[in-house]
Amino acid sequence: MKGVILAGGNGTRLFPLTKSVNKHLLPIYDKPMIYYPLQTLLDAGITEILVVTSGEHAGTIFKHLGSGKDFGVHFTYRVQDTAGGLPHAIALAENFVGNEKFVSINGDNILSDSIRPHVDAFNQGNEDARVLLFETTLDEAKKMGVAVLDGEKVTKLIEKPAIPPSNWASIGVYFFKPGVFDIIRTLKPSQRGELEITDIHNTYIQRGTLAASKINGEWLDAGSFDELARANKIVKEWKKE
Repeated sequence: MKGVILAGGNGTRLFPLTKSVNKHLLPIYDKPMIYYPLQTLLDAGITEILVVTSGEHAGTIFKHLGSGKDFGVHFTYRVQDTAGGLPHAIALAENFVGNEKFVSINGDNILSDSIRPHVDAFNQGNEDARVLLFETTLDEAKKMGVAVLDGEKVTKLIEKPAIPPSNWASIGVYFFKPGVFDIIRTLKPSQRGELEITDIHNTYIQRGTLAASKINGEWLDAGSFDELARANKIVKEWKKE
């Protein structure tokens, strides 16, 4: 299985920190933010990794990561010219992925536990896509894609609902077969002017080919000032354990 790290976007919620620095290079305790999703892929045994980044900061991302030799991986790079949403960024992985299954992880996602069991389940399963769900608060769920559940089955995903149907949020770790690129080509921008990742997952739900796993451990998103500060504090505590 191949891996994709999404490290593009404008980082507007972290401006002015991101005026001259890619947000994924901001520090989370003792490492740049992007090192954490990279380690998540490494721990899952994934060593062929595509990094999608913005043109403005592509040079600094490459300077930090290089060829991948220092990490025991091989990096490929693609530039996302415009911030068109997560599906727009994922679409850039089509040639890299080829006919293989892959996992895409947002560059600001930090997990305490390994995703290897979910990688193994997706490799061995017949589903076309898989999402990971994290139990958060209802207030936090308003900022995320949230699962509508019928027992353990996901019947719909709703992007940033005003009234969340549950507190089980889809985190930025997505498992796909290459057929996802055909779906992305059919998507239309939402009212936000971007392609929405929930539209991909709802297509798979309609087909009956989406699986979902509830994760153990902690999940952190460092995309805002409060989240960045919280992530630094929590990761520092992890290092002490």
